[in-house]
Amino acid sequence: MSKPKTVSWNDVRAKRPVDIATVTEHVVRMEVEERAYRLREIREEQGVTQKELAERLDLTQPTISALEAGDLGRSALATLKAYVEALGGTIAVTATFGDRTLVLAAGE
Repeated sequence: MSKPKTVSWNDVRAKRPVDIATVTEHVVRMEVEERAYRLREIREEQGVTQKELAERLDLTQPTISALEAGDLGRSALATLKAYVEALGGTIAVTATFGDRTLVLAAGE
């Protein structure tokens, strides 16, 4: 019986280099999903169901589900604002231009 050949991690990495663009895409997607999960977590802490929140906002339960599944980028800012405010929160909107930040709407 022959002994299995061991391969160093450096050899493996050399044959399959990291695609930085793909890694960055995955990181961004994970960050969006994490933010969406935090919205769900806050809603659940308050004992509010998706259906109840949807009724408060005059939206559908699937819309709330999509928000909480990470579909934040396609949601209108007004919808996100209404969601957060319905749970007692506020939204601040900022725009960043290089090293300059402009507050477009402050959380009140």
